[in-house]
Amino acid sequence: MLTNGQLIFGILFAIAFAIILIYTYRKDLKLHKKFYKGSIWILIAFIAFILMILAVKYLFT
Repeated sequence: MLTNGQLIFGILFAIAFAIILIYTYRKDLKLHKKFYKGSIWILIAFIAFILMILAVKYLFT
């Protein structure tokens, strides 16, 4: 079980980490649009591949 101090630290750390991530992402948004253009298709292909593996697993078991 966590103590109150550990719980408070964990919550504050998670909030601060999320704020820093959001700030950094917004700061680099121009670079993301320039260098990662079209990367959504790679994500879609990866998800489709995982779904295909799951479908084959459930079809043959």
